Amino acid sequence: LEHSQIAIEQSRQHPGKLVCTAGVHPHDASVWDDESSRALASLLLEPEVRAVGETGLDFNRMFSPREQQLEVFQHQLELAARIGKPVFLHQRDAFEEFNTMLREYRDRLPNAVAHCFTDNRKTLYALLDLDCHIGVTGWICDERRGQELQQLVGDIPPNRLMLETDAPYLLPRDLPDKPADKTNRPQYLPHILHTVARLQRKPATQLAEEVLATSRSFFHL
Repeated sequence: LEHSQIAIEQSRQHPGKLVCTAGVHPHDASVWDDESSRALASLLLEPEVRAVGETGLDFNRMFSPREQQLEVFQHQLELAARIGKPVFLHQRDAFEEFNTMLREYRDRLPNAVAHCFTDNRKTLYALLDLDCHIGVTGWICDERRGQELQQLVGDIPPNRLMLETDAPYLLPRDLPDKPADKTNRPQYLPHILHTVARLQRKPATQLAEEVLATSRSFFHL
């Protein structure tokens, strides 16, 4: 919640240029208490906040206990449904539980994006069946780990595909002239776009127009 407040303040410093999300990541679910729901509900009413998140489940790193993650994810889905804002979702090695919970709330949510999608065909189609947007990062630029995603990205409809960097993480592996500190930055988003355009066999300018329109619609920009 502290970082969400910082994001709101930064957005206020750049009106018309920055917006943000507010939420509690599954890694931080262990710090959730009775006051957290009220505090987050208040943050979500700020005009700079366009989505709830990141929220979801992460059973890979397990920085917070499983039961706490499930409880905090449910709280945030309920808040999003009540306030009427989309959800910005994180899921790692927890899709069965994640899908069950999201399916329960999906009809009450205005929109949902599976941020930083790196999963398989079965998961992709399950998310699309729930009318979710799919966020693709520089993972797709990795010739080792990104091969399955490279084959799947053409199956994502234009009005459901969103591009992101996940900066400061996931520096594109094939990026020329990598920064010395290995830190990913928003300025590398065009590199990801060109990779996806090549895989989808469409002009980069067309893809840019499509994903920009999708993002504008999702975040009400």
